[in-house]
Order: sequence, then structure tokens, then C-alpha cells
Amino acid sequence: MKILIFGGAGFVGRHYAKYFLKKNYRVKIVDNLAPLSGATHPKKWSIFNPYKFRKKFEFIKQDCRKYFEGPLKENFELIINLAAIVGGREVIENNPFAVAEDIEIDTAFWRWAIKNKKKIQHVITYSSSAAYPINLQKKGNYRLLKETDLDLSKDFFGKPDLSYGWAKLNNEYLAKLAYEKYSIKNTIFRPFSGYGADQDLNYPFPSIVKRALNHNQKHKFIVWGTGLQMRDFIHIDDVIRGSLIISKKVRNGQAVNLSSGKYLNFINLAKKIFKRLDKKNIKINGNSSKPEGVFARGGSRFFQRKLGFEPQISIEKGIDIAIDYFKKHN
Repeated sequence: MKILIFGGAGFVGRHYAKYFLKKNYRVKIVDNLAPLSGATHPKKWSIFNPYKFRKKFEFIKQDCRKYFEGPLKENFELIINLAAIVGGREVIENNPFAVAEDIEIDTAFWRWAIKNKKKIQHVITYSSSAAYPINLQKKGNYRLLKETDLDLSKDFFGKPDLSYGWAKLNNEYLAKLAYEKYSIKNTIFRPFSGYGADQDLNYPFPSIVKRALNHNQKHKFIVWGTGLQMRDFIHIDDVIRGSLIISKKVRNGQAVNLSSGKYLNFINLAKKIFKRLDKKNIKINGNSSKPEGVFARGGSRFFQRKLGFEPQISIEKGIDIAIDYFKKHN
């Protein structure tokens, strides 16, 4: 089996690569290692060394848009489109035009996919929970978000979260057209707060774990925003496993959540981390000068269950994995 991953040097991409290479599949990654993308050269990956798989792995350091200028020279059973500028909440809020570049990237990808559709069996592409209407994520008016809360076949849908949300809406719409008009089998995923130990430190989970490990118990511990904002955390291993289970059953350009279905605010996340570290009586405060985003963002699991996917890694287990990782790599 041959897999091509655009943006594959980032957090999600390298975990896909690890999964597929251990299955003895061929993996090709195209990534220009752009700033704000979270990408790291495969020679520096801390979770595993892909070059140990010899002829099974190939890395091309190139902007995917340049790659799209040429034809696809071989057949691929699966192409995964992860190429994006994201970089965490601070980048999304303070550098919206960098993030909006994702519209250009995704548009170029689908043009290229249409030209080369005879050599592509299936596409997995990523949207985001940021595409959901923010009016369903406010204090006093929130609930777990269902896939049907964002239906592009309807005349009206709610405002997404800043330029990143708009870019992901664009990608979803193009994926839908690619299936309906050009018969390109594809699956769209709306991941919620995917997390893992080797994630870029611009993201809250690894940053909080690393800071907690080094925290002096005499001082206050600070999290961004009020600390009461809630997210739905799903471990990266469950993201990979869930996407591959679901993509066998949904290939018609339909979007599916990847979520735990559980809300957790950042103060309570920090408390869980300190409990696993056996550090007691730590006072945790928010820092309202830092961005916090929407009040509550969580994903319904109804459709995922129907498709046969259940997350296996609890937040407590995910914390333990991250603590062990940082102790090893500190």
C-alpha cells in the first residue's frame, strides 16, 4: 500500500507516518517545513526515526503548491491532505492572514486531485472543529456539536471561528464538490482538541505538562484565558485510529467528528496533571491577557459510535504518556 501525505512533517502527519510504516506500507511526505505549521524535519522526530524503514519512506522538502504543478507519476491507495498553517490559538487570533493561506493551499490541492484522479483511490482531508458555528459554543449557550450543525447543503449556517474556520469551510465545500462532480472518494474529519506529547509547544496540552513538570510549588501556576474555557481532548493515537476506521465506511465527502465527547476546562486539566505528578496545593490562575477562544467546544460522538469508533486513551493515560515523554526528552 502506498500513502502520500501533504503536510506530513507536522504533528498529525508524523503519527500517520509512524502507523503506516509499522504496517510496512510505503509513505511519501511532501512538506516545506513552513513556520507556524508545527512541522519538523523527519531526521529530528522524537517519536521514531522514519529513515530506519529504508526504501519505505521518502521525504520531499517542498511547498505542496509547487508539487501540485506537476503530474502524479504513480498510483496511491491513499492521499492525506494535512498541509496547513495553524500554530495554536495565538496564531489563529493574531495572524489571521497567515492562517487564511490555507484557502489557497486547499484549493490548489483539489485542483491537482481532479487532474490526477485516475491515480488516486481515496483522499482523507482535515477540516476542524473551528468550522462549527461559534454561536453554539458560548457561555450559557453551548452543547456538544453534531455533524448536522454544519450542513453545507443548507441555505444558512452559523459563523465559524475566525479565518481558520472559514478556511476549513472552504476545504469542506471543495471536498464535497470533488466527490459529487468528479467522483473523488474522500473523507473529511473535524478533529476537536487533538493532543499528544510531541505536539508543538504553541498548543496548550504539551505546554502545560512541560511547565507543570518544572513548576516550583511555592508559586502560582498560570493557564491562558480565564482557565474556565472548555475543550474536548482526544489523544493523537485515537485520532489516527478513528480516522482509519471511519474512512473505510464514509467516502462520499461527508464530514465526521473526531472527539471524546467530554468537556474539560484548562484549570481542571492542570489539576489533573499536577495530581499525576503528585504535586499538591498548587494554586492555578488564568491569565486573561492571553487568548482563550470560544467558551465551550466539544463534539458529539453519536455518529462516530454508529461508525464503530470509540476512543481508547483517557485523558489521565494521555497525561501519563506525556509526562514520561518529557522526562525522557527533557
